[in-house]
Amino acid sequence: MGDLTKAKQKAIGVVSPHAGFMYSGDVAGAVYSRIEIPETIIILGPNHTGHGENVSVMTEGIWSMPMGDIAIDTELAKALCEETSLARPNTAAHQFEHSIETQLPFLQYLRATFRIVPICLKKVDFSTCQKLSEGIVRALKRTNKSALIIASSDMNHFESHNAAKEKDKKAIAKIEDRDALGLFNTVRQEQISMCGVNPTTVMLLCSEKLGAKQAELIEYKTSGEVNGDKNRVVGYAGVIVS
Repeated sequence: MGDLTKAKQKAIGVVSPHAGFMYSGDVAGAVYSRIEIPETIIILGPNHTGHGENVSVMTEGIWSMPMGDIAIDTELAKALCEETSLARPNTAAHQFEHSIETQLPFLQYLRATFRIVPICLKKVDFSTCQKLSEGIVRALKRTNKSALIIASSDMNHFESHNAAKEKDKKAIAKIEDRDALGLFNTVRQEQISMCGVNPTTVMLLCSEKLGAKQAELIEYKTSGEVNGDKNRVVGYAGVIVS
């Protein structure tokens, strides 16, 4: 989980990976151990299953986890769906999706109770990311809440360790510059198979509207550094935006 004795910083957003914990858990733990975990958390994840809407928001209910139940922040989730028609109440997208669920044990380890707004995104254009970010910020202001915004994403998939590192370096540079459009375009132009580019784009756009001043890469590694197979790896980056 990283160094839990260090002073925590207040984060507006983070990028955290969602692979098996043996592969990407170190990177996720390094991020979460550095930040304050607030009462309200918005988690944006990519849609791996194809189920549900383009932007599927779970607006009510409980997520049952091994470390205890986690409630949906129904007020904020419903406000989001009212603030932008792009965000639609939908549970089907979340039923078999792991990208949001894998963030929760880290959060629960560090804070006993909190509420979440889970948002599952299919592949959408930049304009959709922009409008969704505006809706999220309006919903936060309307409900008078502040939230940590998590973008769940792995980086480049299934190339060699060196190729993945080179590609990921280009995407990470845009994240560190807090350049949402630059990230969105770079991932496409360089054919970087970053599954959570849309969640990360939305998080960066929200963060700018909420006063972000910096983005720091906390840790990067590939699956090849864990299992020794550097011929076909997945990259993992942990970033804090504050």
